[in-house]
Amino acid sequence: MPPQPGARDAVDRAAAGGDHRHPAAAWSVLVACALFVLATAICWVAARRPWGLSQLYFLVDFTDCAVYGTVAWLILLRRAHPVAWLLAATGIGGGLSALGAQYVDLLAVHPGLPDPVLLTSAQYWAWAPGMLSLIVVLPWLVREGRLPWPARAAVLTGALVVAAFELFQLTWPGPAAGVGAPLPIRSAAWADLIVHVQPVLVAAVPLLGLAAAVGVAWRWRTGPAAERVGLGWLAVGTALLALSFAPVALPAESATHLADWLAPAAMLASQAFFPAAVLAVVLRQRLWGIEIAVRRTLVWFLMTFLLVAAYVLGVSVLDALLPATPALPGVLVTALVAVGVQPGRIRVQRWVDRLIHGAAAEPLGVVRGVGHRISAAEDATDVLTGVAQSLTDLLRLGACGIVVDGPEPCTAYHASAGPMGRPLVLPLRRGGREVGRLTAWARAGERLDGRTRAALVDLVPVVSSAASLAATSRALVASRARLAEARDSERRKLRRDLHDGLGPALAGVALGLQAARNLLTADPAAAGQLLDRLRDELDQGVEQVRDLARGLLPPVLGERGLAPALHELAQRYAPSGLDVRVAASPLPLPEPVATAVYGIVAEALANAYRHSGARTCRITVQRDESGLTVGVGDDGSGIPSGVPSGIGMLSMRERAEGIGGTCRIGPGPTGGTTVTVRVPAERCVLPTSAGDPQPAAPAVVAS
Repeated sequence: MPPQPGARDAVDRAAAGGDHRHPAAAWSVLVACALFVLATAICWVAARRPWGLSQLYFLVDFTDCAVYGTVAWLILLRRAHPVAWLLAATGIGGGLSALGAQYVDLLAVHPGLPDPVLLTSAQYWAWAPGMLSLIVVLPWLVREGRLPWPARAAVLTGALVVAAFELFQLTWPGPAAGVGAPLPIRSAAWADLIVHVQPVLVAAVPLLGLAAAVGVAWRWRTGPAAERVGLGWLAVGTALLALSFAPVALPAESATHLADWLAPAAMLASQAFFPAAVLAVVLRQRLWGIEIAVRRTLVWFLMTFLLVAAYVLGVSVLDALLPATPALPGVLVTALVAVGVQPGRIRVQRWVDRLIHGAAAEPLGVVRGVGHRISAAEDATDVLTGVAQSLTDLLRLGACGIVVDGPEPCTAYHASAGPMGRPLVLPLRRGGREVGRLTAWARAGERLDGRTRAALVDLVPVVSSAASLAATSRALVASRARLAEARDSERRKLRRDLHDGLGPALAGVALGLQAARNLLTADPAAAGQLLDRLRDELDQGVEQVRDLARGLLPPVLGERGLAPALHELAQRYAPSGLDVRVAASPLPLPEPVATAVYGIVAEALANAYRHSGARTCRITVQRDESGLTVGVGDDGSGIPSGVPSGIGMLSMRERAEGIGGTCRIGPGPTGGTTVTVRVPAERCVLPTSAGDPQPAAPAVVAS
């Protein structure tokens, strides 16, 4: 069920104004990062510097440029999220820092080249705004909607730390490793301030980063299912980034106990988690056309990282345990790694699919969630609403609507926060017939990817069952209400007949008896005549009671069967001028079937007499191999078009459905109205104790 028109307009306005894309900026970032990567590679090849600690930090900046520039490009192509600009700053800053480091190495080989201080000093200040923001600011921004006040306070604190650190790097008055700052402030007081404050800022970065990781982990643990996808990886990546910066923040005497390569190696290791998590959380399902590329890239990167890490760790441990056989550790670890490649790839592929597609990667999980909602529902509306909410949350849809057709139609609709995109409509079928529709809306700026579509298609039978259950439940409730109304109507009619007919007659008899008693001594002859009239009135009262009993359930129906009961019913209409003709054979039928058919025929005759102005009515009862067919046709005015079904027509259909049959009411072939009842053959068989059913005898026509 789509939103109301006013709400839909607001949704469209939000979609138009709240989710802009910036393709020009995206391509600018990608081109800039590509140029930085190309220029850095050229300088590195030309400089031919030996591999060392500085080259590890260069590799970190180089990786930041390539990875975060690409991620920023992907996000900016699809939405203008604040995270995209921080990633763009990280990519461009990393590229500039890597280029500056390699250009300094190139100057050592070719001293005649230009020496721009802005470029040669970039390795000390260009990386800071982006990288530090990744640690202390970005994790708080990876969310939808307005930031809560703790997150706003954390973002403000982190931004101040990053700004102060960058300001100190740009204005350092003395040379940094022989390279001057681009904007030095020549002041002893300023230099003293930097010396005392900058270590505090550096120490605050890993602490703020760990706080951000805890905040993300808390959201992953307690947030809605639709918002938790990727947050676990983001928390791990944030923690790794914060811990990788910790060795830099340690005092010089403490840092000597750690390996020099630990900080850059940890920064590189964090790239196995952080960019993928940011991409999945921010884009969610906006990976149109690149799902396969992203999945394969992430799987390849993670497998490479894990295999290299396993090989290095395994060889290091076995070298320590088996120092006398230097070749054996490499052989053993290679064999173990080869054995673990395929299971590891399967596990990594499952992680990546779960990261990108959420619950859509595991349809059984969605089915389980839908089943929990169905079992927890208390009525039909709750069933459909629970299913719609489960699909919206677990598949990260913009909205989900379920429409159930039928005599008692019902709808359910659930929408996530934010605007919606284009819908996907799937028919719901049950027993070969369409019972409703399932409509799924993507979020604004998105489309439903292949996995989500496949999951929805796989879930259609489950949703169809839920829709059929809801429709049946609502129809049962409505049927009970109509039966209660019909029962009350019959009680009111019985009360009216007793009150207006039998009641006054008995009261008159009582008064006549009192009068006869008074005449017994004075005029015995007059008393006898009065008693005779009272006897006649009592006979009329007895006949009225019999008519009432026959109207409820005629005795002849139970004593002689359906055909005689229909003949008696036809004779009761003879004095009213309605000519009722019956063509029925004496069929042995179960009592519930005979009672239901009699009630339907009686209601059809009553409607023909009261409403259609019919003069002739014909009742036919036939039985063959397929079952029992009963027809009631009249020559009246018919049912006017556009008139809704009343209680009588609904009760006829419900009586037929109660015995497993059908009841169709419509115009006759030559005018008037025709009521046709069909009962399956298996419902017309008498119980075994009553003997086998007899073959149908020739029809007997009676007027």
